[in-house]
This record gives sequence, structure tokens and C-alpha cells, in this order.
Amino acid sequence: MWKRTGSSYSSLHSSRVAKSALAICSFSPAVLAKNINKLAISSAVFKRRYHEDIVYGYRVPKKFEYPDYSAEQLQNRQKQAALVCLVNAYRSIGHRATDLDPLGIQEKATIPELDLTRYGLTDESKTFNTDGILSVSNFEQPSSVTMGEIHKALKDIYCGHVAYEFEHIPDFAERRWFADFVESSSKNSRVDAAKKRRFFELLARSEAFDNFMQKKFGQVKRYGLEGAETTIVALDELFSLCNQAGITEAVLGMPHRGRLNILVDLLKYPPRALFHKLQGNTEFPDSLPASGDVISHIANSPKLNYGYKEDLHVTMLHNPSHLEAVNPVVSGYGRAKQMYLYDKNTDPNCALGDKLIGIQIHGDAAFTGQGVVMETLGLSNLPHFSSGGTIHIIVNNQIGYTTPATNARSTMYTSDIAKLVNAPVIHVNGDYAEEVARAMRIAFEYRRLFRKDIIVDLITFRRWGHNELDEPSFTQPLMYNIIRSRESVPKLYEHKMEQEGVVSKQDAEKTRTAFTKHLEAELAASKDYIPEADHLKGKWSGLIMPTEAVATMDTGVDKDVLRDVGEKSVLVDKAFKAHPRLVKHHIQPRLKKLQEGKAIDWATAEALAFGTLLKQGYNIRLCGQDVGRGTFSQRHAMFVCQETENVYIPLNNISSKQGKIEVANSNLSELAVLGFEYGVSIQSPDVLPVWEAQFGDFNNTAQVIIDTYISSGETKWLRQSGLVMLLPHGYDGAGPEHSSSRVERFLQLCNTPTNMSNKQLIQNPNMHVVFPTTPAQIFHLLRRQMMRNYRKPLVVAGPKTLLRLAAATSTLDDMVSGTSFKPIIQDTLALVPGAVKRVVFVAGKLYYDLAKAAEAEKDRISNEIAIVRVEEICPFPNKLLMEEIARFYNATDFVWCQEETMNAGVYSFVQPRLQSIIPSGTTLRYIGRAPLAAPVTGIGKVYKAEQARIIEQALADI
Repeated sequence: MWKRTGSSYSSLHSSRVAKSALAICSFSPAVLAKNINKLAISSAVFKRRYHEDIVYGYRVPKKFEYPDYSAEQLQNRQKQAALVCLVNAYRSIGHRATDLDPLGIQEKATIPELDLTRYGLTDESKTFNTDGILSVSNFEQPSSVTMGEIHKALKDIYCGHVAYEFEHIPDFAERRWFADFVESSSKNSRVDAAKKRRFFELLARSEAFDNFMQKKFGQVKRYGLEGAETTIVALDELFSLCNQAGITEAVLGMPHRGRLNILVDLLKYPPRALFHKLQGNTEFPDSLPASGDVISHIANSPKLNYGYKEDLHVTMLHNPSHLEAVNPVVSGYGRAKQMYLYDKNTDPNCALGDKLIGIQIHGDAAFTGQGVVMETLGLSNLPHFSSGGTIHIIVNNQIGYTTPATNARSTMYTSDIAKLVNAPVIHVNGDYAEEVARAMRIAFEYRRLFRKDIIVDLITFRRWGHNELDEPSFTQPLMYNIIRSRESVPKLYEHKMEQEGVVSKQDAEKTRTAFTKHLEAELAASKDYIPEADHLKGKWSGLIMPTEAVATMDTGVDKDVLRDVGEKSVLVDKAFKAHPRLVKHHIQPRLKKLQEGKAIDWATAEALAFGTLLKQGYNIRLCGQDVGRGTFSQRHAMFVCQETENVYIPLNNISSKQGKIEVANSNLSELAVLGFEYGVSIQSPDVLPVWEAQFGDFNNTAQVIIDTYISSGETKWLRQSGLVMLLPHGYDGAGPEHSSSRVERFLQLCNTPTNMSNKQLIQNPNMHVVFPTTPAQIFHLLRRQMMRNYRKPLVVAGPKTLLRLAAATSTLDDMVSGTSFKPIIQDTLALVPGAVKRVVFVAGKLYYDLAKAAEAEKDRISNEIAIVRVEEICPFPNKLLMEEIARFYNATDFVWCQEETMNAGVYSFVQPRLQSIIPSGTTLRYIGRAPLAAPVTGIGKVYKAEQARIIEQALADI
């Protein structure tokens, strides 16, 4: 029996068959022993690879046990080397000789490696002992099988309507398991009458739904499932297998093709709700501030049961039209859900992926063409990102919008990109529902055993154009001549069921008619349908949809608690060998500053925010490239033992009842990783997800996630997110690509009014964009994210040089109970407010340059210039600024000063807002760099001259 230690696993195979499947090469005893030693090394690497997951409490399934070879099997393989080569050929490239195309337009290749003459095996009457070579369980006498029987079995298994790619997998156990399972389960692929009836009904209802939609809503782009109806069979079989195996959570992401069909049938979305939306209405109650979305992006989250003990909760996530962007969101949501399930599950054998599965459905052109697919696959086996394996289904229409496969990819198969992570691939002809279901069973078993991604390439066709209003024969006349002349997939299966006596013509017609009548009744009911809110339930109950942003709130903490948390944030066991430079320059200075209560730097304030939130029971996920140490070697949230390389997270050892912080050093990706963190953020309000860009401008490669999820997810779908984006920002001579976080782009996405002259103006922006300049400010901002009774994304134009600037420090008194974040920091230079003639508004580190220069020239400047820091750009602090401006009642010169270029930074956002609140008759002046195509010059001398000019102009004589 096959086993996976740590949880139960059963299969269809006897131990004899299981062992025989692994004997694929002729190994001598010495070579065999050597390879078993390699296995031990592999297991050690596996353990180290997942060490960090184990540290954070995610129980990882142990390595699959390695069955032994028998001496008899090895001898048998040596004697029959030619047969071994033939079997290997079918396993390796048999997929190239299969019948996979339901349209028959793909050229069938002749594969010389599958020719019996190549191996001298032309005598089909000759008998062979297949033990240790082939695992076909329906051979009556495995010790005496004719070449004809063997050849037929190989063609049936590897060259039928299902094809397999698994020989590229590096792990020997995986390859041999796959061969064994495919070969020995061929006899057990029969489908009983009840299951066939289920498949027929799914296909019949699918076709009836699309026909109904075409009749009633013929001018709507519905992206029907016609031609790919067996997708619904694939999902149904997968849900059934999950339910049977005790999986309680499935997270599903998919694009628009067939979405409505799957929603209404499998995912229990009320047809009346869909028809209500199609008639031009909102999918949410009118009282809620939601703009809604198109029908191909809506979602549902039902509980399904296929007759087993626990329900399967399927969470379909909303998606934008940017193809494949939902993939990393699914992965992140699933990972966060794992943490929640582990918190609730005390079973010591419950491992990663036991209770949750990720499912991603893709289009063929998008799977090949979109880089986010590769980036998401790259996360699949990494510590902090794996959720126990994802099953991918490519709904392969063999065409993009109007682009044939020959123009859409450089690979043989659309699935070839999955070989990046050595994922096995199952190709299946979408005309054959039962073969599709079998492909899903194999995929499910592989994922359950190995906890890795697997691909099912479901080869289908598209009945209409890209949408039902499109004319595909403009560009694909021959393909669509074939499509229009052939019967539908549901009709083909219906005929098959009639021939087998599973359903009669009357039964078939009754099934279709009954479902159509049901849809007619739902359409009639849609006129009186009143949408219900589907947000702020479960873990989100207790939170609100805010009508205005909280201006100030007490986010301070008792001073003794701050000291205790701060000390524990750097304390390690004596046996742990920290780097001596860390001890001298990080640990000891932090302890001293905490005792003195002053000169608190940025990293310490951040640790205090994290630690106090953890102490309150919140969980934190800190993610990004090199976040453990910090890009600027400032954070050191994780220590690495200099002798063992064991990782220690001091913040996870503050108290016995604290939450957990996961310090996730990510791979070199922004798009997928930020999407992943957004998925984490929408799963639970009790997790603070923080993504830090290595440099602020690196967020631009994740712009799709920012545009379609972070900035608009709540508006479109009522899904709140408390995601924090830390984006190091500041001009310090680093050149064009390491200076700007492109903060202007975030501000352009914010939905606040431009006229701010009303002091009582209510603001409720979609995002908060801040420019904190002191450690206390970031302390309060991070705590505010969790202490508010709602969640909003927070974009932080964070520090670089301020991390260690002596002037940019805080005291513990700035963080004690009764203190809070300050949207503006008042001027402290002008001692006589009535003498001020010029008010300079500034954001970010430039303040310290201006303040230093002003202090040096205080005799010349006297009290005529005030410098006001705007720390929160959105929501714009109009009330506080109006009060600050009123202090300088004789001022006539108002300036926005920034180091960024005029077409970047925050000037374009603040200009109309400040102009509306400064005294009538005055004009806001701009001081900063001129417009430039790049964020800043890369010429050192020019940069220094520009910076000096900005400071000189801001402090020039009045």
C-alpha cells in the first residue's frame, strides 16, 4: 500500500503493482544503493526547504515513502531492455500521438520512437514478463503477456483521448507513481450509471442555459461555455472528490469563459439575481456605496455537499478583465485560509493542503501569454507561499481572440510554461466527458499525495467568437466551418447515453425542458428581486462600511508595554549565535534607546507597532524581497544563527497568547506577490498584510493588481482590504529607478473631491496615501490599520535616508496612550505666527533638508517663513490645514515645495485642493523640479544643483 506519513492515504493499487511501477531503469545493486542515498539527501533538502513553514506552524506533509525494488524485478528489466525502452518511449512521448483535438484540425504526427521495429519487437505473439516494467493491472498473466497485448495496452493508455506528460519531473518517486497510477487505473476507469446520468444532466443544463441566454439576452456578451461544456463536468468531479476526501475549503479563480454557466449550476448563484443584473440593475442593495461590475466578474461562495460528512465551501473570487490576474489572489487567499484553518484545527496530523485546495481555471492564450501565470507558478512550492498544491484547468479553445495557436505561443503545448515548476500535465479531449472526469481524478490524487501543482489541459473549441456578438469567420473561416457543421458536446454525450440505455430520448428532453422552465420562472421573479448584501459576514462581521475616514484615534500604548515589546523584539537565546555586528549595531542600541525612551528610530517604531498588535492577538504577514533583514539592513525582524542558519523571529516570542507574524522573504516578483498579499488581505480582517517593495518604484510591475484590485476592489465588489504597501521613496541621488515610488499614480486612483473649502467636508477615500516623516507616525499608522472598525488599503511613501537620520527620530512619549497619527505636523520654526509671510507646504524627507537650511539661516529668515508637513495626502487634511493657515493670518505667499519633478510627486493632487483653502486672492506657487520624462536625472552634478536650487528658492528673501 502506498503511504504518506502524517495523514492517511489510500489508493487502488496492490503493493506488487506499486513496487513494479518504480522499476523503470536497469539499476545494478550498487547503483540502486547510490540512488537510495540520494533520496535521503533529497528528504533533507525537502525538510530544509519547508523549514520556515514549519517554524510558522504550517504542518508540511512528509516526503512520499520510497518503495523498494525487488531483485527479481531488476533482473527482469535487464533481460528485457528492449521492452523497457518501448514502455519508456510511450510514457515520455506517447502524448504526441494522441487524439486530443475535438475539431480534428491538428496534424497528427508520426512518432518514430513508438515504432516496434525500432526495438526489434515486431513479433506480436512473443510473450514477456511485465513485472517491474509495466503496471497494467488487467493483464491476466503478467508473467506471460504477448507483445500484441502490451502494444494495445500502451496505445490505449498513452495515445487515446487522454495524454500525459510526467517524465520531465525530476523526482523519481513522482514519475513512477504517475506511471503506475495511469497504467493500473485504466481498468478502473469505468463510470457507473449514476455518474453518467449526472454528467448528462450537467451537460444538458449547460446547453439549455446558454440557449436560454442567447434567446432572452441575445445582445449581451455572456462568454458562454458552448464547445467547452465538459469544463463543468471537470469541476463537478473535482468538487465531489474534495468532498469525499474531507477537504472543507476550495478557492476558485477563473476568467469569463463559462463563468455564468458554472455560477448558476454548480455554484448555486440564483438565476433571478443574474437576470436582475442583466436588466441593468445593481447586484448590491441600493443603499450600499458600490459601483458594481460586469456580469463576467461576479462571484458566489456556496457550500456544496456530494453526500459526505462535511460540506465543501467553495469561494469563487471576483476577477477583473485583465486575464489571469486572479491567479495569485487565489493563491494568497488560500494561504491565509490555511492559517485560519490551522488555528481552528488541533489534529496533529493535519498538514498543508489537507483541508483546502486551490483551483485555477485559465484560457489557453492567456496561460501562455500572461507573465503573471509564470510568476504565480513560481510561488507554488516556496515557503510562505505554498498552500498544498493547486489544480489548474486550461480551457483550451485552440484560439485567442482572433489569434490561432501558431501565432500565440512558441511552445508545442499551451501548458508547457508549467514545466517551469516541473508540474505534470494531463491533456484530454473535451468531447469525452468520462475521460475528462478521469483526468480530474488523476490530477486530484497526484495533488493529494505530493501537494504540488498539476495541469489539466482540456482541449475544446469555442462555438462562437470571443463573445457572442463577434464574427469569428472573419479570421478563422475553416475552423468555424467545422464547428458549425458538428454537433454540440452535450448532444454527443446524450446520444452515447441513449445508446448505452442510461437515458431515453424522453428523459433527455424532459431534463432540458424542466431546466428551461426553471429559468423562465427565475426570469419572471427577477423583476421583484431585491439584492442582499454579501459582505461583512463571518470573520468580517462587526466591521462597517465607513461613510467617512477616521480623522484621529488613540493608537498609543502604555509605556511599560512598549519597553517590554521593544526589548523582546531583539532578545535571543544565549545559545543562538547572532551576527556580532547585529549585536553591536542593532540589538544593544535598541535596548539602550528603549530604556532612555528617546531617539527611537524607524525600525524600532515599526517593531513596536508589530509587537503590540501581535500582543493584542492580531496576526501579521510581512512580505517582500529581503524584508526579513530589510533592503537597507534596517529591520532585522528575523535573525539567522551564524552556526546553524536556523531562523529565529523574536516578535513571535512576546507572550504565550499573542498572534503570529510571518516574515516572508519573497522571490523576485512584484505582480504575483502583491496579488498574493491582496488575496491574504481579503480573507480575514484579523491579519495585517504588509508588502514592502525593495524600492518604491518597483511597484510599477504590479500595476495591474493596484489598478484592478487594491484601488477598486471595495468599490466594485464590496471587498475591504487592509493591505499596507511600504514603498521606499526619496530623492537622494540614486538615479531614475530608485528614487520615486510613483506616488502620483496612487493619488490619481483616489476618489476625493478637489474643492476642499468646506471645513466640514466628509471624505471616504478608497485608499489612504501617506508621507510619514517620523518613526512615531509609522507606529500609529500601522496600528490604526487594525484598530479601525473598517479596512482600507494604505500606501506609504516610506523612508530611505530617514531610516537612520538623527533628526528623524521619536520618543516613547510620542507613542504612549493618548497619542495618534498626525495628518499634518505643524510648523515649529516660526515663533511669531503673525510675522509669517510665506507658508511652505512640504511632504516627505525634503522637510529635513529645508529645516536644516532654515536653521542655518534663521537670522536672515527671521519669523517670515513657516514650513508645514503634510503627512497624509489622501484623505486630504483640509480642516487641519485650514486651521494651520489661519494661524499665519498675515501670510500672502503660499508654496508647495517638492523634490520630485512637476509632473510627478503629489503636486498635481494637492494643487487644486490647497488652492481652494488658501486665502482668496492668493495663488499657490510651485517650487520643485521641472517636468521630466524620467523621475529624476542620473547625472550627479545636475541632481545636486537642482536640489540646492529647490531649497534656495523655498527660503529666498520675501
